Amino acid sequence: MSTQEPNYDALLRANLERVFNERDAAKRAEAIDEIYATDPVMYEPDNIVQGCAAISDIAGNLLDQFGPTFRFTPTGRAVGHHGLAVLHWEAGPEGAPITVTGSDAAQIVDGRIARLWVLLNTPAGQ
Repeated sequence: MSTQEPNYDALLRANLERVFNERDAAKRAEAIDEIYATDPVMYEPDNIVQGCAAISDIAGNLLDQFGPTFRFTPTGRAVGHHGLAVLHWEAGPEGAPITVTGSDAAQIVDGRIARLWVLLNTPAGQ
């Protein structure tokens, strides 16, 4: 394992932009190969997703489900140290009110995402 800290902000922003905002499956798969470890695991509130192909499928399905202008946008810089990083984000259709907010918490191993926890904020009023 490398002793130098990776650029956590660049890595988690790349994950949002190149994986979870990418509608082209081939480009998304290429990005996952660069950003994620060999056998990553993503923990969603109600699901555990294993492997690069499964993470790509989840991202593509989300984009298909929420429409052609739905996007994830970081809300600040990711922070991290010693292999743990967190990035807060919001998402919704471009030009429309935000529909969901949350955070990604990632275990980084050798500069790549090995584990990703998707944490959703409770909507206001609930």
